[in-house]
Amino acid sequence: MKRYCLTLDLKDDPKLIAEYEAYHVKIWDEIQKSIKDSGIESMQIYRLHTRMIMIIEAQDDFSFEVKAKMDAENPKVQEWEELMWKYQQALPMAKEGEKWMLMDLIFDI
Repeated sequence: MKRYCLTLDLKDDPKLIAEYEAYHVKIWDEIQKSIKDSGIESMQIYRLHTRMIMIIEAQDDFSFEVKAKMDAENPKVQEWEELMWKYQQALPMAKEGEKWMLMDLIFDI
């Protein structure tokens, strides 16, 4: 099992943040299926103000590249991603089109 930690910001608007969280109370069934089908076993998102942290635990053969290809070919995932971008904003160091950014593990006990 592999663990990954990613980060992304939300737009600094309490109304938008509340809407974003409401969508995540019960994500669309197609989105949950796409997550599981990619080899992700569990996923959590934590938030402090506008900063979000996503923790993923995935099968050993999980690949972000394969997941990105699967997502690009799934119209429902594309619809979800477009909707979520209404609430999200890229980190200052993000490249064009980059959303969730993989964090480096710097301490583990």
